[in-house]
Amino acid sequence: FSLDHEIMRVFQQLGVAQEVLAFCEPFTPSEFYGIDGQLIRRMTMTAPPYPQSYTPSMVFSQPPVERILRQRVAELPNVTVALGTTLENLKQDQANVTLQLRDANGAPQGIKASFVLACDGGGSSVRTLLDLALDDLDFDEAWLVVDVLVNQPGLAKLPRVSVQYCEPARPCTYLVGPKNHRRWEISLKVGEDPRGAATEATTEAASEAATWQLLSRWLTPQDGQLWRQASYRFHALVAAQWSSGRVFLAGDAAHMQPPFLGQGMCQGIRDAANLTWKLDQVLCGRVQGRAAQRLLDSYGTERRAHVRELTSRIKDVGALICERDPVKARARDARLIAQAGGQVQDTPRQDILPCLQEGLLASGMHATHAARGSLFPQPWLLVKGAPQRMDDVVGNGWRLVVADGSVAGLAADLVERVMAITTTADLPDLKIVAIGRPWVETEGVVSRWFVRHACVAALLRPDNYVYGIAEHGSEIAPLLADLTAALAT
Repeated sequence: FSLDHEIMRVFQQLGVAQEVLAFCEPFTPSEFYGIDGQLIRRMTMTAPPYPQSYTPSMVFSQPPVERILRQRVAELPNVTVALGTTLENLKQDQANVTLQLRDANGAPQGIKASFVLACDGGGSSVRTLLDLALDDLDFDEAWLVVDVLVNQPGLAKLPRVSVQYCEPARPCTYLVGPKNHRRWEISLKVGEDPRGAATEATTEAASEAATWQLLSRWLTPQDGQLWRQASYRFHALVAAQWSSGRVFLAGDAAHMQPPFLGQGMCQGIRDAANLTWKLDQVLCGRVQGRAAQRLLDSYGTERRAHVRELTSRIKDVGALICERDPVKARARDARLIAQAGGQVQDTPRQDILPCLQEGLLASGMHATHAARGSLFPQPWLLVKGAPQRMDDVVGNGWRLVVADGSVAGLAADLVERVMAITTTADLPDLKIVAIGRPWVETEGVVSRWFVRHACVAALLRPDNYVYGIAEHGSEIAPLLADLTAALAT
């Protein structure tokens, strides 16, 4: 239902961004209302110009976006899609993973793979077969999720922005989706079965009649069409171990988090973006031996820490929304308003996303710099008189982005020194992106980023995260040498 600009940049790399944008709309502000109906918090977007060149937070219609992604996969000559296939067992040795499968017709099938990515959901059979445990981060809530296609009279009754009703009696969320799509996430009380299956002691909360009763605060059945309603238990779970040998967990198989910031799908795509470029380096032989194992191990190190931190922050938002004690809820409201100086301030949603803190990141100078491990911006660059996004101009892979004028006196030998390091150490192909000459940006996003972080160059990983920075031109060569050492066989 929601995605952010980092994910749109991944879709851009896949060549589907423009198609996906046709089914997206900007995420409206989220207003939090307390026990007495007063505004206690507001989450908004980063102000333009947007750092990744896309609207930072968006809502989207899932069915057409899934069709776009499936069509893109079908176009790839190196991909075979086998829907309806069941995994029954797997074994692995130092060279391969052997999968025992059963196809859609029930016929047994065996496949050998160099690596396996288990993206098989919260009930992952791969995780079960490998006996990989999930750490419980102590969040277990029953909620009803309802999607409604609202007609014009119904839309006139509804808030224009998304709302978090932080009410002890029944916390709930109202989300403004694309076009006339509206979503409610409504907490369920004891006795309202979270699985939607009624018993003598429960109410069937996911039935049509019960759902309209819960929506009666906002709409009647004459105001729209129920598109989908389902009850869930929201969890906060993170795999303690993200890989076993040549098998890696990703997506819901590796983590589940509450929905309060709409990061579930984003987290899974971050997993894939982090892991696949590392597998590419290993499978293509650019990184070998112990360095290859270190590189693959960095996937679990980076993603586990990132997911745990973001899930912890999402839990904090959930705890704010879900306070059931009226006395504590009223104290919460007073505290938040006091912290804002009596006037609620806008909080950009992107401020809550953490950086990478450990893994394949610069270990030498400036290893504690705030920009290290952050997502680097994607500027609009002027190409033949027309603006284009940086990744479309220079591609992905390893990139050294250098500030305009920062290597004065060094420019003549910079390329020679960089290429010498690349050639002698078998460093992956490295592109040099000099902002200002020759690449002129149209909005100054990167120039301001360099000023804000007091640096003149940033070394970017293929997933657009900052490996490390140089505060002065003389630090560029040592930064590249640090990467060389990290990837050395």
